[in-house]
Amino acid sequence: MSTTDPRCWLCGRPLGRRIEWHHPHPKSRGGRETVPLHPICHRTIHAHFSNAELARLPADPDPVRRHPDVARFLAWIADKPPDFHAPTRTIRRR
Repeated sequence: MSTTDPRCWLCGRPLGRRIEWHHPHPKSRGGRETVPLHPICHRTIHAHFSNAELARLPADPDPVRRHPDVARFLAWIADKPPDFHAPTRTIRRR
């Protein structure tokens, strides 16, 4: 990732004024690396994956992007400006 044009780890769009840092491998499971995300992208990840599920995935955005609901979100967010925000629906766990 370029420091002159930082991009979101999940959607790949340029980052805006607000940046959140995400542990691809959860900190609670020993993860140390962090990656930059838009707040809406960060909330989308945690709305669809538990820390246990994230811990089982490689620290790569592709498996997260392939989740059907996340893929639908990425198609929707693709043309939005970097600081776009909308409420994120929480997925109920059974």
